[in-house]
Amino acid sequence: MPDPSSVLVVAPNWLGDAVMALPALADIRRAHPDARLAVAARAPVAPLYAMVPGVDSTVVLQARGSLLKRRTVREDLSLVEAARVELAILFPNSFAAAWMVHQAGVANRWGYASDWRRPLLTRAVRRPRRTLHQASYYQHLVRELGMPNGPLEPIIRVPDPAIEEARTALIARGWDGARPLLAIAPGAAYGTAKRWLPRHFGSLLTRAIRDAGMHAVIVGSAADGETAQSVIAATGDGERHRVIDLTGSTTLAALAGVMSLAAACVSNDSGPMHVAGAVGTPLAALFGPTRDHETAPLTRHAGQARVLVNDVWCRPCMFRECPIGHRCMKGLVPERVLDTVLALMGRCA
Repeated sequence: MPDPSSVLVVAPNWLGDAVMALPALADIRRAHPDARLAVAARAPVAPLYAMVPGVDSTVVLQARGSLLKRRTVREDLSLVEAARVELAILFPNSFAAAWMVHQAGVANRWGYASDWRRPLLTRAVRRPRRTLHQASYYQHLVRELGMPNGPLEPIIRVPDPAIEEARTALIARGWDGARPLLAIAPGAAYGTAKRWLPRHFGSLLTRAIRDAGMHAVIVGSAADGETAQSVIAATGDGERHRVIDLTGSTTLAALAGVMSLAAACVSNDSGPMHVAGAVGTPLAALFGPTRDHETAPLTRHAGQARVLVNDVWCRPCMFRECPIGHRCMKGLVPERVLDTVLALMGRCA
C-alpha cells in the first residue's frame, strides 16, 4: 500500500506490556515519519502515550477486551471511526481488537494471526515459533510488516509538571527533597506468587533508611494498599516515619515523576517496574515465578537494571499462587537486594 497518512496502533492492555511495546512503536514512527500517529489504549494505560515521543494523539478505549458489553463496545467503535485512519496495527493478540478495527471500517488492518482472527486482518503475520522477550515479540511483528527495528529501548519523557506534582506530594508527606529517595513497588497484579514478601520489603526499608540515610516511597495502584500497609508495619519503629505511602494516589504521569526523582527503585515484576526502566531509574527487579527472559525490564540508553532471582528448581513455574512454600521469593534475602541498590547508586554496601 502507499505510505499511509494516518496510522492507529492498538496498544497492549497492561501497563508493563505497553512499556515493552514502546520500541516497536518507535519503529512504526520512524517508518512513517509523515503520518499522523494515534494510539488506541484502555483508560488505565492511555496517559502513558502523552509521555511517548512521536505520538500525536490517543484514543481512550473503555472496553476491556470483551465484546459482550455492547454499550462500551459501540462507544469505542465510534471513537475509532472518528479517528479516520488508513492503517491499524494491532499489538494485542485478541479477536476483539481485530473485530473493533474491522467494524470501524479501517481499510488496512495488520497484526499477528492469532485468536481465530485471520479473516479480519488484511495482513496477518505468523507468530514466532521461539520464545522471545515481549519487546522483541512486538518488534518481530513490525519487522515482518516491513518496518526496520531500531534499539530495544523504551523511552518515556516525563513532563516538568508531572515531576513537580510528584515532588510536591513527597515533600507534603515528609521528604526533605535532599535525602536519596528509594521507590518500591511491592504489588503485582498477576498474583501473590509474584510478590516479594512484605517482611522482606520492610527489612530492606529499615536498613536503607537506618544504614544508608535514605527516604522511601511506596508506589502502586489502590489494589496494592493493603500490601503497602503490611510493608510499613514490617519496617522498624525508628524508620517508619521516613516511609511515604503513595499507593492509589498518583496519576500515571505522577508515578513517572516519582521514578524520575528516585535514586533507585526496587520492584516486583509489574507495571511500575517497566515505567522505572523507561524513565531511566536505577532498578532492582525481583523475579519469582515469572520468566525474566520474557519480561525483564528494558532501560533507556545508559540506564541500569539488575534482575534478581533465587534460582530454585521450581522456577519459573508461572503459578499465580505458590503451592509449595514460595521459596523463590523467600530465599531472595533483603541484604542481597540492598547491596544491589547501593551498587546501582554507586555506593559501597
